[in-house]
Amino acid sequence: MSLLSHHLSRRGTVALLTAALAGITAGGAAWGVTSTAAQASAGVRTCSTSDLYLSMGRKEGAAGSLYWTIRFTNTSTTKCALRGFPGVSALDTAHRQIGPAATRTGESYSTVTLAPAHAGFAVIRTTNGPVGGPCLRTGTYLRIYPPASHTAVLVPARWTICSNTFQVGPVNTDGTF
Repeated sequence: MSLLSHHLSRRGTVALLTAALAGITAGGAAWGVTSTAAQASAGVRTCSTSDLYLSMGRKEGAAGSLYWTIRFTNTSTTKCALRGFPGVSALDTAHRQIGPAATRTGESYSTVTLAPAHAGFAVIRTTNGPVGGPCLRTGTYLRIYPPASHTAVLVPARWTICSNTFQVGPVNTDGTF
């Protein structure tokens, strides 16, 4: 596991800027993100944790639920693909797991191919307070395993699991649950 800082290395920053400029001069091609299984089977490798910068979007509440987007940004200089669900669990300051890991939503998914400097998204969900059960203590980190990875990344993130509800959706291109 690695502790993610919010600062990219010089190599990662240069790779992101170079890839972004290449995407702009090539017309952006839908921001470099595609979601076809055909491309992944056409030789695009699976993203590893060393290819990715993980960060959190904004928390949003709706209809008694709290949603939070996980962003997987490709920091490598080549395309890579993600397919399926990340593994996600909440941790305390001593990196001990709080409650069970997130369960999958059961939604269908496709392969998300990430061009350099582009991102895919997955969304986590819990209830917005103790609706059908108590809330657990608030975590300090999320431990996130990208799909098909056995290596986790720790992302600083305050997250409280409530009502025995902790779900994760598949990686996708539009940040939906």
